[in-house]
Amino acid sequence: MFLADKWLDYEIIDAGGDEKLERWGDVVLLRPDPQAIWPMKQHQRLDAHYIRSSSGGGAWTYYRQLPESWTVRYGDLSFIVRPTGFKHTGLFPEQAVNWDFMRGLVREHIKRSGKPFRVLNLFAYTGGATCALAAEGAEVVHVDAAKGMVAWAKNNLAESGLADRPVRFIVDDVMKFVQREKRRGREYEGILMDPPSYGRGPDGEMWRIESGLYPLVRECAELLSDDPGFFLINSYTTGLAPAVLRNVMRVAIGDRYKNAKIDAQEIGLPITKNALILPCGCTARWYRKP
Repeated sequence: MFLADKWLDYEIIDAGGDEKLERWGDVVLLRPDPQAIWPMKQHQRLDAHYIRSSSGGGAWTYYRQLPESWTVRYGDLSFIVRPTGFKHTGLFPEQAVNWDFMRGLVREHIKRSGKPFRVLNLFAYTGGATCALAAEGAEVVHVDAAKGMVAWAKNNLAESGLADRPVRFIVDDVMKFVQREKRRGREYEGILMDPPSYGRGPDGEMWRIESGLYPLVRECAELLSDDPGFFLINSYTTGLAPAVLRNVMRVAIGDRYKNAKIDAQEIGLPITKNALILPCGCTARWYRKP
């Protein structure tokens, strides 16, 4: 399992009963998590609780007044978090293990080649990976269909002191954008994507991961340069095993590159109270090292 265990400003204090008790800086939240099917003992301190509705959706219950948003740090990066109406906070802390992995490859590539490292970040959300890659010197194209998420990502980049880095923010349907990049002859040394199970593009384009993932990966594979460093796929779709992501990469990229490896595993976060690991989806990493 790829484990994100280097956080100081975030922790899962406890988990169970289909919920997780988290500390975000000095704010303690209780949120739903369908993976935590074991029981959890009563918790002592809680600032806000997202309670699901029997009719769908849910709402936050607050036990003290919280700021509209606040900042958490991961190493040299800073991220704005806030409770949203759909239970999320704007950041997936487990992705830190992927940020560190990609940063290492970018650093090695730039040191070895002296050339720019261009990254295409698809379904890029609020830009956690974009900030991490920009901090390491990569040139990033950040693509997401939601205008509000792109605005949040811009704020995260500025909060991390990286507003002057070469990052392009694009609001678009990812497949349409990839196909245009292909026609333009654009190439990238790194590609990553975090596709949802289903969703809609800015013009109502339908996305379902079961039918859309392989065609998208196949198109993206044609954007890889002659000297790529990585291609990373992350998924939170229940039932989509790491081996499925590995197979998609093997078929889509093939044996075009020498010295390429694929690692595909679950991704997780440690639980402080009992040393258990909370699984948080899966990741496949195609990568090359000199």
